[in-house]
Amino acid sequence: MYSKLKKITPFFFLTFLITACMTDTPQQKTDGSGKIEHPDYEDYPVYIGNDLGLAYSPSASSFKVWAPSAEALRLRIYARDFGGEILEEKEMEKGAQGVWKTKIEGDQKGKYYAFQAKIDGGWLMEVPDPYALAVGANGKRAMVVDMQETNPDGWESDRKPALKNPTDIVLYELHVRDLSIHENSGIQNKGKFLGLTETGTQSPQGEKTGLDHIKDLGVTHVHLLPSYDFYTVDETRLDEAQFNWGYDPQNYNTPEGSYSTDPKDGAVRIREFKQMVKTLHENGLRVIMDVVYNHTGVTETSNFNQLVPGYYYRQDELGGFSNASGCGNETASERDMVRKYIIESVVHWVKEYHVDGFRFDLMGIHDIETMNAISAKLHQIDPTIFIYGEGWTAGDSPLPLEQQAIKHHNLQIQNIAAFSDDLRDGLKGSVFEHKEKGFVSGKIGREESVKFGVIAATQHPDLTYGRVNYSKAPWAPQPSQCINYVSCHDNHTLWDRLAISNPDADEAERIRMHTLAQTIVLTSQGVPFLHAGTEMLRTKDGEENSYKSPDAINQLDWERKSTYKAVFTYFKNLIQLRKNHPAFRMTSQEMIQKHLKFLKMPSPQLVGYSISDNANDDTWAEIIVLFNGKNVEETISIPNGFWTVVLRGNEISEKGLGTIQGSEVKVPQQSALILMQNKQR
Repeated sequence: MYSKLKKITPFFFLTFLITACMTDTPQQKTDGSGKIEHPDYEDYPVYIGNDLGLAYSPSASSFKVWAPSAEALRLRIYARDFGGEILEEKEMEKGAQGVWKTKIEGDQKGKYYAFQAKIDGGWLMEVPDPYALAVGANGKRAMVVDMQETNPDGWESDRKPALKNPTDIVLYELHVRDLSIHENSGIQNKGKFLGLTETGTQSPQGEKTGLDHIKDLGVTHVHLLPSYDFYTVDETRLDEAQFNWGYDPQNYNTPEGSYSTDPKDGAVRIREFKQMVKTLHENGLRVIMDVVYNHTGVTETSNFNQLVPGYYYRQDELGGFSNASGCGNETASERDMVRKYIIESVVHWVKEYHVDGFRFDLMGIHDIETMNAISAKLHQIDPTIFIYGEGWTAGDSPLPLEQQAIKHHNLQIQNIAAFSDDLRDGLKGSVFEHKEKGFVSGKIGREESVKFGVIAATQHPDLTYGRVNYSKAPWAPQPSQCINYVSCHDNHTLWDRLAISNPDADEAERIRMHTLAQTIVLTSQGVPFLHAGTEMLRTKDGEENSYKSPDAINQLDWERKSTYKAVFTYFKNLIQLRKNHPAFRMTSQEMIQKHLKFLKMPSPQLVGYSISDNANDDTWAEIIVLFNGKNVEETISIPNGFWTVVLRGNEISEKGLGTIQGSEVKVPQQSALILMQNKQR
């Protein structure tokens, strides 16, 4: 969320952030001095078991809830997800380590339940426990389900596509509803998880849409914007158009109901999410979940806070809720039971849903120790799981800076990647200054930022780090820990941003800028990341913050695919070029240092480099990559020899687009040029 935030967000910008997160304002009393007192949370007992939540069997259902500060805890059973009479109410028994437990005999499957804690002599709100695996509409009550019965046919034989190295990944960031909701998507299950399972769908112009489109494009991983149960969309009114990105978490361990065909039945959303994952796997695509453990959608009334007030959140100097998320609160990942919860939650998604990786929202809010513990646990389960996040916060945090999992601490973080806002803003201009230009759109002085992206934020002797826009030193220990991108769900789409910063440019020039920017992303070392629809010049009509904008703004307009088919074809061929040539996917900093050398350029706004000696076992012996961000053709010196042109402008052919002999080459305006030699190995 808010990928524009590379450091601490200025005060004036926090108002923008708060509108994008549904929060309630803390109402707490002070001790008369202005300071709000809270318990010493370090004294709270830590539960060492792994059985919190519901344990179901046809003969009985057992419940365990960690609530050490509660004076009493009761469980209520209902027949409905909203309203209705209480079928049964049980006072729970407090056991060791702050855990309350009870058991209800008989088969409770299909019933709903909630817990209520008594704190300081008063009963708080009814809520599901944080470990709830299924909920009814709007997530106000948990539901008893047999998880085994939620498995779609063939689930036991589900196999994820092979992945040799993380640098082989091409990420595609997608909102579930955006993919299918357009009237011309050809998809029946519009806005649903099942929309991602449909094949053979077409636009009125006969172009592939939905899953077939993504598969044809050639990406390897579909990154789904938040798809756990979030707060804002009213699941009882799905006949009305509603939209939210989902960065307002409510129930972390169950899928979002508005993306299912029946939000009231908690088993349906689970089964349909699994069916989506299985279908994507069958079509050669892995699945990344966008997760937001750094804050909750509401604060005082959250499930966490109604059961263990204050514990799950950090406090500021006055004892109130701190707000590094810009959304009214931030979770305290350094506390034992918060860390335990996050780890057990991601493990649940991996084991129960076969998810292949996670993107951590505002990862800088989490502490380094927690992120390393997450990485160790997940990679113990599956070494090919891919984890990455936003290496920044959205505001000041009481967590000491040296403990924050920001990108500049990535050298201390194990096997987790961070987004490179250095390359992002170097290519198109600062996200804070909408009219500022970047390398592809006319700004001089962004060459080192582009080169920093080319080497995936690693150490390289050819770089002048002092000239990189944000990072004055390398922060990625290996290329697999750098996510290169130029646009995402946050901020303007690349196409819209180029229109704002270049109002006098015609469409052909903007296409050249757009294509050059993504060419740099897809030929750089590291892991490339694409915003869904960029391959057909996606627009949001100039809307920057579309977190709750209507479908007309957020939807993928499939008619643009036929209008800009040449752009789509270029993206498809460029991704295939990357896949075919491991020289663009080197696996270590040392390999990059050995094989990649930057060339001397005659003037600013030009970047060029060579990749030599069959790098990473590539079939191409020598490669030259040149980027011209100017609006005029440039002549650039290259090593003397006989070269085959494989990419020029908007054309790509590994068989060759012609040959060049000599030590100079002309690079057209606002374009890339790739040459190769295929010497005998």
